[in-house]
Amino acid sequence: AGAHVTVIDLRDYPLPLFDQDVEVQEGIPANAVKLKELFRSHHGFLIACPEYNASITPLLKNLIDWVSRKTKDEPLMAAFNGKAAALMAASPGASGGLRGLGHVREILDYTGVVVLPKAHEAFNPDGTLKDPGQHASIRHLGLELVQFLAKTV
Repeated sequence: AGAHVTVIDLRDYPLPLFDQDVEVQEGIPANAVKLKELFRSHHGFLIACPEYNASITPLLKNLIDWVSRKTKDEPLMAAFNGKAAALMAASPGASGGLRGLGHVREILDYTGVVVLPKAHEAFNPDGTLKDPGQHASIRHLGLELVQFLAKTV
């Protein structure tokens, strides 16, 4: 779609469980600072998120909690506010990850992220899409995100 894309795997940025006492005593972890800088340098996010027990993964929630923290003279939610996101999920359950995405949407809405309409996908165990039509749908979702961002930047 013509956008510059940075792919991240949250496992590459280990973080302790969010705890305000830890934040006060030790500050924001270095990996949270790195992710915050990365998020601030981008206009939008395409988030692929599995569903854990009908909700968001703890790893993603923990990342959002740490990256949302205010530092120095920056505005609240500086890494998220005014950004746009598209969400997609995969789950072996009947809902295909839809229930978890509702929670992700609520959290991102709170942080100031505009979330584009949902997409429903089904993946093979190796991460490839089972349906070529869904592959086209994801490409279209990415295109919609890029076009939306082009209008707002």
